[in-house]
Amino acid sequence: MDPIAEDFFPPMPARLEETGLNVKFVSALLFRSMYLLGLETNVAIAAQLRLGQGIVDDLLGKLKQQGFIEIKGFEGADSRVARYSLTTAARDLAIESARQCEYVGPLPVPLAQYQEQVVRQGLANEQISMERLASALSHLVLPASVIRRLGPAVNSGQSLLIYGPPGNGKSSISEAIGRAFAQPIFIPHCVEVDGQVIRVYDPTVHEEIREEKSGAGDYRELLKKRPDPRWTRCRRPVVVTGGELTLEMLDLDFDQTAKFYEAPPQMKAIGGVFIIDDFGRQLVRPKDLLNRWIIPLERRVDYLKLHTGKKFDVPFDELVIFSTNLSPRELMDPGLMRRVKYKLHLDPPSMADYVSIFQGVCRRREMDLPDEILSWLLEDFYPRHGGSCAAFHPAFIVEHAEATCRYMGREPRLTRDLVADALENLFLVERAPGASAPGASAPESSAPESSAPAVGSARAERAS
Repeated sequence: MDPIAEDFFPPMPARLEETGLNVKFVSALLFRSMYLLGLETNVAIAAQLRLGQGIVDDLLGKLKQQGFIEIKGFEGADSRVARYSLTTAARDLAIESARQCEYVGPLPVPLAQYQEQVVRQGLANEQISMERLASALSHLVLPASVIRRLGPAVNSGQSLLIYGPPGNGKSSISEAIGRAFAQPIFIPHCVEVDGQVIRVYDPTVHEEIREEKSGAGDYRELLKKRPDPRWTRCRRPVVVTGGELTLEMLDLDFDQTAKFYEAPPQMKAIGGVFIIDDFGRQLVRPKDLLNRWIIPLERRVDYLKLHTGKKFDVPFDELVIFSTNLSPRELMDPGLMRRVKYKLHLDPPSMADYVSIFQGVCRRREMDLPDEILSWLLEDFYPRHGGSCAAFHPAFIVEHAEATCRYMGREPRLTRDLVADALENLFLVERAPGASAPGASAPESSAPESSAPAVGSARAERAS
């Protein structure tokens, strides 16, 4: 893990004013937390809001003077842990506040502080070396030219189009690129905009880096400087969307019941990688989707809108990867094409790479790969079917052979019959009644089955 730059580190606020939020907003969240969660002690309240104990104690003292809080006593002999309760007036305020917003959790970070932090920990601050990128892609069998061309695109932190026939590793490459980044960033639990709460941190997307992981020594030094606990130290995010993506998903998602927002996927991907997989197969037209990205891709800023009509901007600091097996000319016009800064066509593997992939798959599954199987595939089957091999074929063949062996109660192994059976699940085959499978004789005609289950397994495999 790269050393954590001190400039990236959000320090703990020493005073309430340093949180960037007004007293009314913080008090309302405190009242809701006490009312809805039954919090009583100053320690529990500070832990819930993720504020310094001194700030919480000062705020509780002022609220007590204003008649909103009562002291009920102390926890045992420890006078530092006081028990509080809401007065009737504060309880009424809590109920009214909960009608407007039910959010209870860490104190949000104001938009201005969030924007500043995104710039400090920008993607361009981390440059990926050829060695590190090659390491991140080492589980894939790829030509050296692919890694060479990917590097500048990754370090640009802008946009990349990966296209080519299905099943040759486009999705796997896209996701592996995200793992090449090593520099940690800080993600706020929530962001406050015009009094509204937007939840940004998502444990399904943001991988927290705890102290015991790499870089622990550096992090312990930073802990002495008291980090702001409203921010979570994470790896740079990798957000993947596919055919389910719609234009509505790119807007803030307002929960009509809880009355706060969920950040859209591109906002959760800030500081990392945003992958639009199967581009062109979304319900929305590709041109409409790309038109939504014109300003973010060109100006590196995205505009969002609250249900109140308030518009605001966030830095569009992320590497956007479009992955597709459709022709780019069918998806975008020249004007949109030029806004995608980098393009990479991914070809099917060479026969030598295909053999390496097949050997790696069998080695991991502790299965022999007979020479006669390879010879038949390379010299007979693929030539008769237009030479249309793909990087995912070896894993597909082996998985189907294993499934058949398990069904028949045999030890997993590869035979020509089992490989031929697997290929019938991979190719549409039309033959005369009584004709044998592709392993025994040539079919009358065949075509790759692009919608077969194999597409879901379209990944280049490990070489070893």
